[in-house]
Amino acid sequence: MAALVAFVLLLAVAAYACAGGTDYGAGFWDLTAGGAERGRRPRWLIDHAMAPVWEVNNVWLVFVLVLTWTGFPVLFQTVFTAMWLPLALAALGMVLRGAGFALRKPVRRLSRRRLYGAAFAVSSLLTPFCLGVTVGAIASGRVVPGTEAVAHAWFSAASLAFGLLTVASTALLGAVFLTADAARFEAPDLVGYFRVRALCAFVAVALTAAGVLVVTHGDAPYVWHGLTHGAGLGLAVASAVSFLVTGLLVLRGRARWARFGAVAAVGAAVLAWGFAQRPYLIPTSLSLADAAGDSQTLAWLLVVSLVALLLVGPAVGLLYWLDTHGELEPLADSDLRRTRPAGGAPPDDD
Repeated sequence: MAALVAFVLLLAVAAYACAGGTDYGAGFWDLTAGGAERGRRPRWLIDHAMAPVWEVNNVWLVFVLVLTWTGFPVLFQTVFTAMWLPLALAALGMVLRGAGFALRKPVRRLSRRRLYGAAFAVSSLLTPFCLGVTVGAIASGRVVPGTEAVAHAWFSAASLAFGLLTVASTALLGAVFLTADAARFEAPDLVGYFRVRALCAFVAVALTAAGVLVVTHGDAPYVWHGLTHGAGLGLAVASAVSFLVTGLLVLRGRARWARFGAVAAVGAAVLAWGFAQRPYLIPTSLSLADAAGDSQTLAWLLVVSLVALLLVGPAVGLLYWLDTHGELEPLADSDLRRTRPAGGAPPDDD
């Protein structure tokens, strides 16, 4: 029972890494777009591409938190006690990021628009880095039940390497999806713009992934063993192959198909990390059996997860489909003119 709930939790983490990671990556490229005039076109595309789905991606994070504190309360207490600072910074970044994205468009003052835009962009870098740092601390086994909130718990080579890899991965996801969105919005100048950035992110992911493997060998030997044997090795290879296919598709200008490769690469990497740690949630101090809650609670969690899959899953899938097929684009002036009556009066809102 506990193993099944843990697998559902791992799938939810992978879903958030891919869906939320794409949005964080878009924010990363917003941060690096340049000044107001130079970055006007890229930011226009980022706003239009993110607007329909940026809020729904946090559904996966809420699901992860509920599964963790309900199904594995010892893990939740241990992680959130020992690493409250990076997790608090990640949460602060989420709040500032959402507020910045929602408020930077309707405000009229240029100074406030820049302030909200900066909050959105900087938080898109801060949050994934802090979440990656937390994952690195867990993988290295520095956090054990009873660990106090000290920097030693998360400030290490493994934690920093995981944080950098997380940022690079979100940048890759964001650039690949924005390249496809640029083609969908018929903006050929932005297709080339984000294609170059996707290739740069591809190199950054390759370098940071190599760094993670190096530090994992020394700082997280249990995870290293899991990544080089059994299911962990198979998933790591699948991630590497998907990553290479993504780079090839980007080079050949197949951005629409490259999206699937990028999602597969990131999702398989998250699954590889999870399988490499089994049977531990924190190697090698907290096993799955020791961290699990009551059996009845786990059973109800599986029921709730099934209901969520049947009710929420199709709705989220439909939303993603509508967004990627251009069905959620805002009405243009020409569309509004076509909907007006012959007399020229605007249509009745009722």
